[in-house]
Amino acid sequence: MGVSAVIPLYNKVSTIERTLNSVLNQSCVPDEIVVIDDGSTDGSNVVVAGLNIPGLRLIRQENAGVSAARNRGAIEARCEWLAYLDGDDEWMPDFLKTIADMQSRYPESDIYGTAYYAGDYLGDKHPISLNGIAFTADIGVMENYFQVASMSAPPLWSSAVCLRKKALLDIGGFPENVRSGEDLLTWARLAARKPPVYSMKPQAIFWQDKAHTYDESPNRVPEPDDPVGKALAELKNVPGTMVRDIDRYLSMWYKMRSSIYLRLGMRSSAFFEILKGLRSNPSNSKLYVYLLMCVLPAEYTRNLFKRFGR
Repeated sequence: MGVSAVIPLYNKVSTIERTLNSVLNQSCVPDEIVVIDDGSTDGSNVVVAGLNIPGLRLIRQENAGVSAARNRGAIEARCEWLAYLDGDDEWMPDFLKTIADMQSRYPESDIYGTAYYAGDYLGDKHPISLNGIAFTADIGVMENYFQVASMSAPPLWSSAVCLRKKALLDIGGFPENVRSGEDLLTWARLAARKPPVYSMKPQAIFWQDKAHTYDESPNRVPEPDDPVGKALAELKNVPGTMVRDIDRYLSMWYKMRSSIYLRLGMRSSAFFEILKGLRSNPSNSKLYVYLLMCVLPAEYTRNLFKRFGR
């Protein structure tokens, strides 16, 4: 199983060495490391070049966004399999070994993923919550991907997956016209074609910033035309796709958008996202809580998000 470790990089001067060390410390090393520097201005590329890592290729491009960097990495990669890792996250030592084990047991799959830890800016980390898993072993096929994804933390995540290069290119790669949620849409498109193989053991760390941990406001407003929601809905009309429970997943997506609007104090926008979420899944109880939050004082809303999250 030839694997290219692909790292999109943009202004991660303080974390990229940690990220690369987690690749070098793998018990099963990748065949190559491809770093796509997406126009960094903070010297991140200088740090990478100065490490003199054998087998690493550093490719620079003008800033075009994370999807463009990931797609460039897929094109430049020499191996059949792509293991993505963001420039501020890290793999546990047995991540690639776990991927290789899954591939040997389920060789026909196009995407392998593992559970992961959510880490905060203080250095604390905890395993993500996963609900609705249908298999009982440590590793299995996630036949009910959209159900799991609608009631858990995102089970597939951009620094804890390994996918077949051809499968990614067949769906057109990561969408480059999307500012947020491009990864969720990509995993949904792949899972609709073939269910992912999954390991329940956390094998990566998602280091979150203060916006993710609710200590600061979100750093971007949701895209008003919602290209991700539209593309997810379109999956229902694609022949041969496996989209059971995608309406529940769509409801989760609208919930995510409404939570950002609420945290930004944009209550009317949040209200319309809540209504769309309830139309997709009237049993999404969190959305009824969000309806109440639309009329609560802003201070109460902030405290509720800080205490209970989304």
